[in-house]
Amino acid sequence: MAISTTHLLIVVLAPLLGSIVAGLFGRQVGRTGAHTVTILGVAASCAFSCYVLWQLVGQGAAPYNQNLYTFFEVGSYSAHVGFMIDRLTAMMMVVVTFVSLLVHVYTIGYMAEDPGYQRFFSYISLFTFSMLMLVMSNNFLQLFFGWEAVGLVSYLLIGFWFKKPSAIFANLKAFLVNRVGDFGFLLGIAAVLYWFGTLDYATVFANATLKAGGGLVVEILPGQAWSVATIICVCLFIGAMGKSAQVPLHVWLPDSMEGPTPISALIHAATMVTAGIFMVARMSPLFELSDTALAFVLFIGATTAFFTGLIGIVQNDIKRVVAYSTLSQLGYMTVALGVSAYSAAVFHLMTHAFFKALLFLGAGSVIIAMHHEQDMRKMGGLRKYMPVTFWTMLIGTLALVATPFFSGYYSKDVIIEAAKHAAGQGGWVAQYGYWAVLLGAFVTSFYSFRLLYMTFFGAERFREAAPSHPVATHDEHGQHTRHEPLHDDGHGDHGHGPHEPRESPWVVTVPLVLLAIPSILIGFFTAGPMLFGTDWRGHDEQAPFFFGAIDLAPARDTLAALGQELWHGPVAFALHGFLTPAFWLAAAGFVLATVMYWWKPELAARARRTFALPVRVLEKKYWADDLWIGGFAGGGLLLGRVSRKGDEKLIDGLIVNGAARLVDLTSGLARRAQSGYLYHYAFAMIVGLIVLLAVLIRYWR
Repeated sequence: MAISTTHLLIVVLAPLLGSIVAGLFGRQVGRTGAHTVTILGVAASCAFSCYVLWQLVGQGAAPYNQNLYTFFEVGSYSAHVGFMIDRLTAMMMVVVTFVSLLVHVYTIGYMAEDPGYQRFFSYISLFTFSMLMLVMSNNFLQLFFGWEAVGLVSYLLIGFWFKKPSAIFANLKAFLVNRVGDFGFLLGIAAVLYWFGTLDYATVFANATLKAGGGLVVEILPGQAWSVATIICVCLFIGAMGKSAQVPLHVWLPDSMEGPTPISALIHAATMVTAGIFMVARMSPLFELSDTALAFVLFIGATTAFFTGLIGIVQNDIKRVVAYSTLSQLGYMTVALGVSAYSAAVFHLMTHAFFKALLFLGAGSVIIAMHHEQDMRKMGGLRKYMPVTFWTMLIGTLALVATPFFSGYYSKDVIIEAAKHAAGQGGWVAQYGYWAVLLGAFVTSFYSFRLLYMTFFGAERFREAAPSHPVATHDEHGQHTRHEPLHDDGHGDHGHGPHEPRESPWVVTVPLVLLAIPSILIGFFTAGPMLFGTDWRGHDEQAPFFFGAIDLAPARDTLAALGQELWHGPVAFALHGFLTPAFWLAAAGFVLATVMYWWKPELAARARRTFALPVRVLEKKYWADDLWIGGFAGGGLLLGRVSRKGDEKLIDGLIVNGAARLVDLTSGLARRAQSGYLYHYAFAMIVGLIVLLAVLIRYWR
């Protein structure tokens, strides 16, 4: 059974068509037409993505790699649109389209009162198209197109309320920080073209060992030489650091919360931030040729996993807690890449997409009920008012903290085991990576249960914080306009008004339930085939899920060395989890959060006073924002001011204006000699004649 080109074109073009209709003809089709056409487009894309995955996995279809359209040819190089569809790509297609579909449905309820309704649906559908172009590409040029398109649409989504100053600041910050990473990414692509003479994946991978791993080195600094593979991989990973928000290019991600909650789920769960992880996994044949590049990846990932997780402990904005959780989990995926556990990284990417989208959409449900209040200190006791939201967010939390039998456990524990295996091979970077992800289990558990307790348990603090009048409505750009009651449009009033908080409408809660199901089950049924090459029960060895003919399995996937030791089926693996240090550290985080934020909440305030200095460091986010904004951005402004002064004083003042003054002075003197008066000329002739006679008399004697 062969994969159909028509089916692949439907997967890609259906969301694009929906985006065009909602964006250009939004007034004609109306709100219902806009969400209908975009949801149908993404639903068709999801259905055909599932069918393609079933063909590859269930029917044994051969991977697909074809060029569909050629833009231009220069010598031996041709730029074209093409698709490479293997198990890795098909899995990403399903995850992206499934999460996007649920976000589209959720948006009907969340954005029901926003005047920019059609525009928002157009943007998120275009976002889906961009991500699909990225993951389905078979060449670096098309990859770069999808890469930049995702960045552009994220800019539009983060700044969706474009008259809200904080949103404009956030989208500019995201766009500019990503440009830093993209510069390295572009250099890496240029290096690939220079050394390989092509940008096609299959050709590059087939010649990787010969061209980049054959001992050819380039002198970076005097006495410091890197292999070609190291240069290419480090440059490519700098691009991944921007898209996947790795330290120090992580500062844009928490601020992206300024956009509406549905795009937080898209950006943080299944699309933009996972692009870098997917890219490195796809480029594993190149990364396997450079131990230096892998060590760099491991170090950056470990730093991100632990230190950004710590910041989540002191956050009070419910969406920002989940955002810093995303940063930390992206660090876990990057650590897996750095220890050559590529399948573990992509497996955690998949499971994380479901439970993180669940947590973001659950946070949005809470925000709706809380009059669009996001401060957890003004919440509490919501579980009896919002049972569906509470139970689904509890499921997402249990998956996030890697509770055995939940999906997050199967992916996260494997990463910790792979890091432990790498640490056993020696090297301080590997040791650092292992301890970072191990201690990160405690940190993740603590801030996750802190969020649950502050939001759903304890005193009902929203009664103290609730306004005496309905809250302000917003115009289409997020600006506060006026205070007025809101009508019931069939989706509830979103918690506005004097009534108590209540559960969100079905268009919000149904996506939560549908995301909660894979958050529990997806790891149990897919860990065997996706990680260890068995069926879901751990029997009947087969080809590993990801690595087929085109996937080009890396030379040494760490999990190959761990499979026999770790994997004896999902039940045995989960039971093994109760004996691991990571589980007990997570349990300690749960107990500490329970004591401090439920049983004796006064301890939290006391701890904050006792550890004032560390809390201050975390609240300032290690001064990373100050470094980027005050240091780099401020330094750029200072350089601009100095350059402007230099231009005014040196270029304009001395060179341009000075030359003009010199010409003016010279011409003024010359003008005096050409006055036009006859007696001036007669006088000059007489003086000249006298001088001439004096010279002649002087030298003729």
